[in-house]
Amino acid sequence: MFEGVFVFQPSSWEDRNWASLSGLPLEEVWLPVDESVTIFGWFVNAGPTKPVLLWCHGNAGNISHRLGNIRELYRRGLSVFIFDYRGYGRSTGAPSEPGLYQDALAGYDYVLNRRGIASSRIVLFGRSLGACVAGEVAILRPSAGVILEGAFPSIQAMSDHHYLGLPARWLLNVDFNLAEKVAKLRRPLLMIHGEKDSIVPVTLGRQVYDAAHEPKQWFVVLGAEHNDVPFVGGTAYFQKITSFVQTVVSKGHGGTP
Repeated sequence: MFEGVFVFQPSSWEDRNWASLSGLPLEEVWLPVDESVTIFGWFVNAGPTKPVLLWCHGNAGNISHRLGNIRELYRRGLSVFIFDYRGYGRSTGAPSEPGLYQDALAGYDYVLNRRGIASSRIVLFGRSLGACVAGEVAILRPSAGVILEGAFPSIQAMSDHHYLGLPARWLLNVDFNLAEKVAKLRRPLLMIHGEKDSIVPVTLGRQVYDAAHEPKQWFVVLGAEHNDVPFVGGTAYFQKITSFVQTVVSKGHGGTP
């Protein structure tokens, strides 16, 4: 009912030379997901043997708004495949919870099958709403590890905190129950959260972390809100991600979910 207003907030696409502006080798990728939906993404290749982050972004904007972060990770030797969900950026269709999951699975299958990258070199990254999407991929596909930033347990948990427990599933027609998903994982997990996050309070992120099994890491960026974690965290933030990725890939994780 109201999910298009309160949950999904895509931005219109600006037609610019993003490769030139970002200084990144952006390879355009168009992926048919079903008969009515084609999603658009960029593959940023740091080298034939480098780890790959499958990037599931948050509920607002589009992939062009994440180029600064991707540039920092690329400089540190990580490849990235980032895509827009249906209804975001240049991707067709309209967003929905099942649709976002389908899009992310299509993105994973592209990296694995069409790029020929082993699951032991793929690390899932999800931020905010994208953490829920990455969590869905994690329980259905193998990977070396999972990184979740600004994550919340479920839409209902967010409603309980912000809106006095209004029935979110009935009003918004979404669930996004991440805590339930991470409880099923048996894979290295890194969780990142802003200390002063007022959108997803750190206590909600901690609920997700507490639901997860070992091995897991909890990294709080002091002084950071919800949307400025990479900027406030700076070098330490990007080094933490890079170190985690290199470690889990070197250990050869990537078996069945």
